[in-house]
Amino acid sequence: MKSYLKAYIDNFRGFSREVWVLTLITYINRAGAMVMPFLTKYLHDSFSFSLTEIGWMLVCIGAGALFGSWIGGKLTDKIGFYTIMLSSLFLTGFGIISLMFLYDFVEICIGLFIITAIADMYKPAMYVAVSTFTNKKNRTRALTLIRLAVNLGIVSGPVIAGLLIQKDNYDLLFWIDGLTCVVAITTFMLMIDETKIYKARKKLLRKNKDKKIIAQAVKYDSNFILFLFASFLTAFLFFQLFTTIPLYNTEKLKLTELQIGLLLALNGLIIFLFEMPLIGFLERKDYKDTKIIFLGSIFMTLGFFFLLLSKSIAIMGLSIFFITIGQILLFSFSNTFAFTRAVSGHEGKYMALYTMSFSLAQMASPKVGFTIINSFNYFSNWLFMAVIGLIGIALYYILDKNIRQETLIRKPK
Repeated sequence: MKSYLKAYIDNFRGFSREVWVLTLITYINRAGAMVMPFLTKYLHDSFSFSLTEIGWMLVCIGAGALFGSWIGGKLTDKIGFYTIMLSSLFLTGFGIISLMFLYDFVEICIGLFIITAIADMYKPAMYVAVSTFTNKKNRTRALTLIRLAVNLGIVSGPVIAGLLIQKDNYDLLFWIDGLTCVVAITTFMLMIDETKIYKARKKLLRKNKDKKIIAQAVKYDSNFILFLFASFLTAFLFFQLFTTIPLYNTEKLKLTELQIGLLLALNGLIIFLFEMPLIGFLERKDYKDTKIIFLGSIFMTLGFFFLLLSKSIAIMGLSIFFITIGQILLFSFSNTFAFTRAVSGHEGKYMALYTMSFSLAQMASPKVGFTIINSFNYFSNWLFMAVIGLIGIALYYILDKNIRQETLIRKPK
């Protein structure tokens, strides 16, 4: 046990101060994100909006996320990640507070679109920031550390929010959510040395003098486009974990709320205990990113094949285990692949497109899943998802093969 604990802690060593600061502000930001998890309940309870109207509001959130990721990536390349991250956190904080003063359907739709767009400008900028303060040896672990902070924030934030809602205090929810953005931005400004950022940016711009390199747009990188499409498919599968699967556990397996909570907690527990050690081990072995991503897609798809056999909580637990392992392998190394694929000086654009593939999946996955369930049954949905997973496996296999061939061509004779 002691040796495992030491090995576990060792995986958190070797990061720069800036990476730890980025991890801290990410946790503060995510833990403070208390409005979104309870937005549907707030809109329904406080304003009596219909489910159809709330559905359109959620569409506005998805559209805002897509636009924000895109514009955030472009602006990150033009003016740098520091300015974008500060602006996003600052404006999001006050935007969330102002949301509590909106009452009309159209006003709320527009407000949600704008606030989400501003908030999601942060994502591609944050990816570029982490990559700036890391190297090839620790970049994947650093991005995994950020994801761990996000997961911890997602767990702790809604718990506090739930306690506040029990007292019917939605207003306090908006204030805390907005003010945590201000706390995050203050922490960022006090603890990050601006001179390091400007030096890193100047170095990047010097590397990017070759106009021929700049001319290489994403559309000419067929392997990156293939990667984006495969990422969309596997993210499409993943979001079923938080939408259709909990409903299946209630309606078909007749599990209690405690049992459903424990199954979802299993996902977080596996990530907390094993993600960093596993990523550290694979990083030290120096395996190709595409090979690990391909393996992750197999695990993710296996989880949905187990759902076809799911008749008990034990099989469901096994399914979530495979989906979680797939999640760890896929999302940790796909972040790194997206960044290393980027043309120098255009990292923001590449990371924005990668983020957008997840935003699209988050919008489409529950809609398609619930439509299949309503029109047919749960078995049909799991079968459809398993087929989607097989297509994702095939695409990642082709990607890995293409990258290996590309490496051989580039290797000097």
